[in-house]
Amino acid sequence: MCNLYNITTTQEAVRQWTRTLRDISGNLEPSLDVYPNQPGLVVRNRADGERELAKLLWGLPTPPERMKGKADYGTTNVRNPQYSHWQQYVGVEHRCVVPVTSFAEPSPAANDKDPETGIQRNYWFARGESRPLFFFAGFWTSWQGVRKVKDGPGDFELYAFMTTKPNALIAPIHKKAMPVILTTPEETEAWLTAPWSEARRLQRTAPNDALVIVEKPATQIKFPPRAPAQGSLF
Repeated sequence: MCNLYNITTTQEAVRQWTRTLRDISGNLEPSLDVYPNQPGLVVRNRADGERELAKLLWGLPTPPERMKGKADYGTTNVRNPQYSHWQQYVGVEHRCVVPVTSFAEPSPAANDKDPETGIQRNYWFARGESRPLFFFAGFWTSWQGVRKVKDGPGDFELYAFMTTKPNALIAPIHKKAMPVILTTPEETEAWLTAPWSEARRLQRTAPNDALVIVEKPATQIKFPPRAPAQGSLF
């Protein structure tokens, strides 16, 4: 499950690809790592017909039956849009595309951990070594609720993206799912405008050559066994 991705592109590139006329996203950092419950860029259709580039929080409202505790930190990936909770978001008014240049999946190897933090290191995937722009197929919504207990209730705009079965490149790293990727302007246009009966067909596994691995977990440094201190007991 993808819970980290990076954007290394320009707002103008995103606007040109998606033919976006309105931009309320502010300034985009040269390289931005996006984590759950943090702001990320999306392109969406507004009620007035304008296409808009905006920053929303990553994580759609969690299905009530899966909620734990008082805060809803959000659901980052939607695997089954036919599930009743997600059906409210499949119309064009709630669809969005998420600009991406690379995304991460944690290494499945037990020894691929950062020795200082204990956090699992990542594999990074992109369309090519130069990390060109592509998009995730996503959904967005306005929401009122508690995102963090300490902050109390508030008004939010939230998004998440769809996943599907992994291809042969990703399956050894994450055997359950991969993001639904859109790699041409025609695909992003179809996702943003087509009836759901057509748009749902874009939830398909990417070809095996659609992505490459651009970063692998750093090689673990193996130190020789430390000599026992003089007088140590075994």
